[in-house]
Amino acid sequence: MNQNKSIYLIPVMLCFFCMGFVDLVGIASNYVKEDLGLTDSVANIFPSLVFFWFLIFSVPTGMLMNKIGRKNTVLLSLIVTVVSLIIPLFGNSFGIMLVAFSLLGIGNAFMQTSINPLAMLIIGDKNLASTLTFGQFVKAIASFLAPYLAMWGATQVIPTMGYDWRVLFLVYFVIGVLSSILLWVTPIQEDLEARKNEKGLVTEFVDCLRLLGKPIVLLSFLAIVCHVGIDVGTNTTAPKLLMERVGMTLNEAAFATSLYFIFRTIGALTGSFFLRVLKTRWFFIICITCMALSMIGMFFGTEQWELYVAIALVGYGNSNVFSMAFSEALLTVPEKQNEVSGLMIMGLFGGTIFPLIMGFCSDAVGQAGAVAVMAIGVVYLFTYIPQVKH
Repeated sequence: MNQNKSIYLIPVMLCFFCMGFVDLVGIASNYVKEDLGLTDSVANIFPSLVFFWFLIFSVPTGMLMNKIGRKNTVLLSLIVTVVSLIIPLFGNSFGIMLVAFSLLGIGNAFMQTSINPLAMLIIGDKNLASTLTFGQFVKAIASFLAPYLAMWGATQVIPTMGYDWRVLFLVYFVIGVLSSILLWVTPIQEDLEARKNEKGLVTEFVDCLRLLGKPIVLLSFLAIVCHVGIDVGTNTTAPKLLMERVGMTLNEAAFATSLYFIFRTIGALTGSFFLRVLKTRWFFIICITCMALSMIGMFFGTEQWELYVAIALVGYGNSNVFSMAFSEALLTVPEKQNEVSGLMIMGLFGGTIFPLIMGFCSDAVGQAGAVAVMAIGVVYLFTYIPQVKH
């Protein structure tokens, strides 16, 4: 990649940062719950709604890229995301937040599907893995900053704004607008006609669903469903655990969400090294073991340090599950990579299923019920170990 092209990666990395905005839904749903006096089952509708849209839009987004291009698809995702961020600044009623989180999920579904192909267009195949790993690191910065911004808005007096914890949306709105402008003015050449004529590039729903008949594809899809369910579940439940077990306020407990994302970031950075020196299956076993120990700690832990250790363990352990399950499916069915990719992104729908069930369980028996639901996902990941062969 020449030096001129490397400059084009700057707006792409800012887009990765914007992709991390979706993770604000965990801490935001806790503040909405407190503001509106909601139960866990109702409050968990918000993170569930965000990830519902991956089921609907992941495959169509791949088809849209063939028509309007990768850059324009990412720009569309940024526009939808920016709109979702400005809506909460006008109020925090239940209806307003539902619309905002829906648009945030739709924008993120567009972005998750299109940002990696855009990066590949700029840098080619040679340094793709390292570039995407760095992109995930940039994304994680937005993820773990969100609780701090919310705490800052909730605890500091900002007379000229009056947005309380919602100042988080204002900060990310400004960054989203700047990212949109920077990407828009960046010249990125695409050959749409060549991609349209490329055999098998246009992914159809029927082709994708047929692939679920292949055991490795179905099992990998379910692994990603569990990974994202645990990810969103921890993001939402970690502060509630500290509030229930240790008696923290929400502003104090919000650090738990940042702790989770800090260790997810560490896991992503170190995982690329361990996957070079260890067999993938062994590293997968290590990751799932960390997650199992975490579930035990979150289920039985009553001390602050115990819960912090458990949250850190699940953050580290869950950081590389997606990439390992994703690559296993791609490498096993190399002739259908586009279709497989669409299905794996659809697996992010797990972020809808888990929080909904966790909400009902935590209302019934406390946060231990929510942890038990995530533990079922970890049990499934143990059964997936024999499928990790590459």
